[in-house]
Amino acid sequence: MSTVTDYFGSLVFDDRVMKATLSAKVYGSLKKTIEQGTELDISVANAVAAAMKDWAVAKGATHYTHWFQPLTGITAEKHDSFITPSPDGGVIMEFSGKELIKGEPDASSFPSGGLRATFEARGYTAWDPTSYAFIKGKTLCIPTAFCAYGAQALDKKTPLLRSMEALNKQALRILRLFGNESVKRVTSSVGPEQEYFLITKEMYDQRPDLRFTGRTLFGAKPPKGQEMDDHYFGVIKPRVAAYMEELNEELWKLGILAKTEHNEVAPAQHELAPIYTTTNIATDHNQLTMEIMQKVAGKHGLVCLLHEKPFAGVNGSGKHNNWSIATDTGQNLLSPGATPYENAQFLLFLCAVIKAVDDYQDLLRISVATAGNDHRLGANEAPPAVVSMFLGDELNAVLEAIKTDTPYKDIVKTQMKLGVDVLPKFNRDTTDRNRTSPFAFTGNKFEFRMLGSSNSIACANIMLNSAVAESLKIYADRLEGVEDFETALHEMIRKTIKDHKRIIFNGNGYDESWIQEATEKRGLINYRTTADCMPHLLDQKNVDMLTSHGVFTEAELESRCEIMLENYCKTIVIEANTMIDMAKTQIAPAIEAYCADVAKAATTKKELDRALACSYETELVRKLSALTDRIAIQVEELEQAIISLNRAENIIEESAMIRDKVLGLMGKLRIPCDEAETLTAKRYWPMPTYADILFSVK
Repeated sequence: MSTVTDYFGSLVFDDRVMKATLSAKVYGSLKKTIEQGTELDISVANAVAAAMKDWAVAKGATHYTHWFQPLTGITAEKHDSFITPSPDGGVIMEFSGKELIKGEPDASSFPSGGLRATFEARGYTAWDPTSYAFIKGKTLCIPTAFCAYGAQALDKKTPLLRSMEALNKQALRILRLFGNESVKRVTSSVGPEQEYFLITKEMYDQRPDLRFTGRTLFGAKPPKGQEMDDHYFGVIKPRVAAYMEELNEELWKLGILAKTEHNEVAPAQHELAPIYTTTNIATDHNQLTMEIMQKVAGKHGLVCLLHEKPFAGVNGSGKHNNWSIATDTGQNLLSPGATPYENAQFLLFLCAVIKAVDDYQDLLRISVATAGNDHRLGANEAPPAVVSMFLGDELNAVLEAIKTDTPYKDIVKTQMKLGVDVLPKFNRDTTDRNRTSPFAFTGNKFEFRMLGSSNSIACANIMLNSAVAESLKIYADRLEGVEDFETALHEMIRKTIKDHKRIIFNGNGYDESWIQEATEKRGLINYRTTADCMPHLLDQKNVDMLTSHGVFTEAELESRCEIMLENYCKTIVIEANTMIDMAKTQIAPAIEAYCADVAKAATTKKELDRALACSYETELVRKLSALTDRIAIQVEELEQAIISLNRAENIIEESAMIRDKVLGLMGKLRIPCDEAETLTAKRYWPMPTYADILFSVK
């Protein structure tokens, strides 16, 4: 029986395979391209392509695809076979360096936000050698970037790679100031925790809202939800355990470092967390993880829901982005060491992050903005929509001492007394964990907790890398060439702390008083919805910063703003139309049928005994009839609101109309429908209830 170590990465053309299948010269040249970004020679590409094809065919692959991440939020692939006609009427299996390096998908069929007209179809995919090729099914998948005919980025990988390069460039400048000449490259690393729901396919198939939108648009609160806190870290049910076991196997075959699995807070909710790795690869892996989660669920008669808020009244699902910076020599630049007060290099990088989060809090909020995540942020289950940072007691004390030029008093580590002699004694951490903070320091990395569960992590890390690169650039520009480096460094750190202290908050982010303090006293931004924040992507300070580092062009930023707002509008219009259809064709008829039978039952009772008042039946019919009247009114208002969207002159105006009118009407329609569910006999209700769905997996 094979062990994990035997099959881990068995479907990946990784470094082990390259060493075994490539000549030393070709392998060395490819590694230089991967690690130093040097140009790839076509002869090397041909050799790599031949080895990659032979390896894939030996694994049963018949096709290859350039696997890329367009602005749809999911991945895309077009499969081509390896076969080439031979003179004798048969075929041979071939794959060239040219085919490895470049592909040509139809660019007009993917979102471009005005970068490309419908008739301008040509686009290119370009091999990303920094991310290993892998086999999925019978197809060799080659991670690629995707761009238009004019070289504009039409994907999420290209700007991510650009942001990583910007961060590398500026971080190296800082390290050189500290006399570090050995480091050749600095990269950001990420470990994205992935939350999700599992429900039975039987329940899913009976809910049009789940099938069309990924979330329930109707549903009364069940008798039991998450009130007892008995699901979090609870015993994993056998069916879920079997799913998790197969999921791990499939992920491990693809070299994905799935590490932790457990039940989450809500019934039917779970989490998977990987070991963190280079941001580019972590992004590819997370896209694969979401795809494989859903695929494996089907084999177990389950459906994996990745929507941020599939059920009202219970926790939604997030994706915690654990982010850090490391050198190619293995040093974590966000690791404080034993004495963070004396670690000037750490403090400077820490201050760069503080400055970046404060200066570009709007970009971080924008990077996690979707219609689905709007339901989750600030709902007492996730961080608020206001961006702030948690540093903990020790770092706060260090920064305060620097700010005020007063002696730092070291925090004494307190030994935990557990009251049981047999248990080991250990020191309490000097920093607690703040689960309400959007951006929390957790020892040697930051946990950005605002991402939604279905988000690509590329967006958040593009903005985070870029903003920190900007801080480092400002620091390097000021420090390079100064006569007294130590004094200038100290003053810069002190100034950063003084100027950006407002972004640091160690309290309860769920408290309403914090939102008031953040916005009114500290001047922090509170963009509650996608419609509120997305237009600010094009604020001049944001455009200037992102274009100056070469992460985006101005045209690419304009296209992304357009695409994200279009997605927001389309998502909510689909949800609204689904609500209208369900209310008209399922919910209202079900209520009417039940009313008719209750009225009939009352008539029958009266025929048996005319003295009976039948007050229960009469009152029930009255209540339900009133609810159906309200449903009809709300359906009509929602329909008219959807029609009125045609009057919007641009996507920003349309998104504002949806935010201000449509969402409110959707909420009003839901109220009588959910109330009717609590009054209607179960056998009449046309769909599974929350109680059915959330507790259906055994």
